Amino acid sequence: MSVAAVAAIKSSLGQRLSSFPHCHHYFRLQLQLSAKQLEQFLVPPNLTTCPGGRDTVASEGSLLGVRKPIPGVPSKSPSATNLCFDVEDPDAVIRTLAAQGCRVPVPPVSVKDVQGTVTYAVLSSPAGNLSLTLLARDGYRGLFLPGFRPVHSAPGPGWVSHVDHLTLACTAGSSPALRRWFHDCLGFCHLPLSPGEDPELGLEVAAGSGPGGLRLTALQSPPGTAVPTLVLAESLPGVTSRPDQVEQFLARHRGPGLQHVGLYTPNILEAAKGMVVAGGRLLTPPKAYYQQPGKEREIRAAGHKPSLLAQQGILIDGDKGKFLLQVFTKSLFAEDTFFLELIERQGATGFGQDNIRALWQSVQEEATRGQEA
Repeated sequence: MSVAAVAAIKSSLGQRLSSFPHCHHYFRLQLQLSAKQLEQFLVPPNLTTCPGGRDTVASEGSLLGVRKPIPGVPSKSPSATNLCFDVEDPDAVIRTLAAQGCRVPVPPVSVKDVQGTVTYAVLSSPAGNLSLTLLARDGYRGLFLPGFRPVHSAPGPGWVSHVDHLTLACTAGSSPALRRWFHDCLGFCHLPLSPGEDPELGLEVAAGSGPGGLRLTALQSPPGTAVPTLVLAESLPGVTSRPDQVEQFLARHRGPGLQHVGLYTPNILEAAKGMVVAGGRLLTPPKAYYQQPGKEREIRAAGHKPSLLAQQGILIDGDKGKFLLQVFTKSLFAEDTFFLELIERQGATGFGQDNIRALWQSVQEEATRGQEA
């Protein structure tokens, strides 16, 4: 039962998504994770399981993992593969998108149990193996979806409250076309990351003193919704022979896809510590990061001790009393593709160019250590 393979991150949309009528209520993300992998990062409350598979788990309000692929959607390396939006009329939305030339591998289909019926359809995206599920479940009385049953468990730690952003790794030069697709089909609009930013060019972040780096293009959902920000990331031309982490992702993932999910936390020190205790592995920033001029003053201005942030590998970027704190996990998969990010915002709305450079270098150093090992 493929609808049971949709795992969820609950985030109230509040109003409709883009120009499609009656999109509302939920945003979901599907991950191909085992239950053991999942427990290393988040322990969801009200855990439910699906009879279709031992490692298929789900929960309202939590990051979840499943292993069952969506029929009709090609499966590549293990990764996050599906975004899901609740709608009132999947048939009408699919007709509109199909008329725009979108591919629909799973036309609208209904599934039910004693608690009621849900209807869903799956739409392909131009971003590699990333697909979109449109789900109608207003009349469903169960806790989650047909086929799932409650499992009694202790309350979760509450480390994160919602999804802050989703980053897609893209092939070089593809960001403008992807931005137009998300705009035309889902109503996402360009979110400038710097003043006067050109939507076609995005924000260019140099990796160091020479050529190379990242191009980031951020997209936000229509006003009044709570869908996470989408960030398109592609490599800038460089002179080094060694591929950067975006290029490595594209090679190991065998194409574009969801590189990481940024999870918002109100207390990044507590969340990072809890993640490590639970078995999660965090990236280590370059040693020189915390020795940058003014970095200690910046950390103390945000109310933290430099030694504690360095111990957990937490990055910080701030300006005019607004601070952004981030820490990144190592890949959740042996293929070194998908990873997670914890992010705490103290008034900051962007992503911090210094942090982006630090992440870039951290991943490069981690890849080098892996090759040497």
